[in-house]
Amino acid sequence: MTSPPLALHISEDFLPSRRPKTPGTSNLSFSGFLSPPLRLHEDLKDGCGGQLWPAGMVLARYLLERKDELRGKVILELGAGGGLVGLAVALALSQSSQPASTRKEASPPLLITDLPILLPLQASNIALNALPTTSILSHPLPWGSPLPAHLPTPYRRPEIILAADCVYYEPAFPLLLETLEELLGIDEGIKDRGEGTLDDESTKGAEQRRESVCYFCMKKRRKADMRFVASLKRVFEVVEVKKGVVDGEKGVFLYEVRSKKGKVSRSGAKGLKLGTVSTMDHEMINR
Repeated sequence: MTSPPLALHISEDFLPSRRPKTPGTSNLSFSGFLSPPLRLHEDLKDGCGGQLWPAGMVLARYLLERKDELRGKVILELGAGGGLVGLAVALALSQSSQPASTRKEASPPLLITDLPILLPLQASNIALNALPTTSILSHPLPWGSPLPAHLPTPYRRPEIILAADCVYYEPAFPLLLETLEELLGIDEGIKDRGEGTLDDESTKGAEQRRESVCYFCMKKRRKADMRFVASLKRVFEVVEVKKGVVDGEKGVFLYEVRSKKGKVSRSGAKGLKLGTVSTMDHEMINR
């Protein structure tokens, strides 16, 4: 007699519960910042990253209010899910133009990333908004592993990193911290840090860029979320930009995260003391 397969139960201490949501497409104008609006398809069949999350809406709105500051920058989004934040920024940059006297260099494609299982949804949403590859690209980027060789060189040290509602699955916290350490690094440019290349002319000279900043937006759901923030502060310079009720959402925090000048720490992820994270845990990040 064979034993029945073991059921996998994950405590809500690690993974907050969520209400089932049927697939659907939303039109998001962000109070008129996007015209025509962003079209975003939500589908949870491949994980919770396939739906809209509060911090993503808050971060997207914050960035749209400052879109001219983003023009010409190398931008990478971590844990993008269906691509809400990155798509909103890419769409805004493609819709607006500047007078010739104040025009900045052309923006390189914004790069949205997540686990491979969510890339088809990202591709679908890119097509839904008719955005060309000169505006936005999608690449796999699992957290906690060395940056993959296929990651184009400019994005191995992007000028701007976006992260919204990435604090969700507690065993993934050290993986996220390790990836942030890889991407933010220290203020020495990105020379000799990667093998990937990108043919876009606007990315040439990226090795001359120096400072990177991560716009990190999260909704506090458990005490563990703030323990992650404490670990973040041990490793990086962290400035609180917004907290509390933001755009009608309670418990939202928005931070600017930068490397500490002159050094980079590799101890922050270990400080979370969550033990080894298995391959199954990697998959559960987006379940």
